[in-house]
Amino acid sequence: MIGLVVALGAALLVVAIVMVAGRIAAVEPRAVTVLPFESGWVPRQHALSRFHARWYPLALVLLAFDVEMLFMYPWSLVVARTGVASVAEMFVFLGVLVAAVVWAWREGTLRWV
Repeated sequence: MIGLVVALGAALLVVAIVMVAGRIAAVEPRAVTVLPFESGWVPRQHALSRFHARWYPLALVLLAFDVEMLFMYPWSLVVARTGVASVAEMFVFLGVLVAAVVWAWREGTLRWV
């Protein structure tokens, strides 16, 4: 019973501290402080505007290389123990990635204009 009272008292104390701190540190909302990142710059477009479709394939290529690094790091730690089979598997994996980059290049995904 005493533990319940102590826990309830501690919870009320935390709530009171948070409320007092909120009152002390209250910031008056002004036009500059409510802008994104409080930079003072007026946004040129809505925050939920759509990206052009040409950026999605480029993002997928970037994601593929991020995943490549995700797989290559643990592979580099165990390649000495697993032998030639793991080296062959990594070359197959890298071959698939190179084929994907060649395909993306031919499709024009890597062009910036």
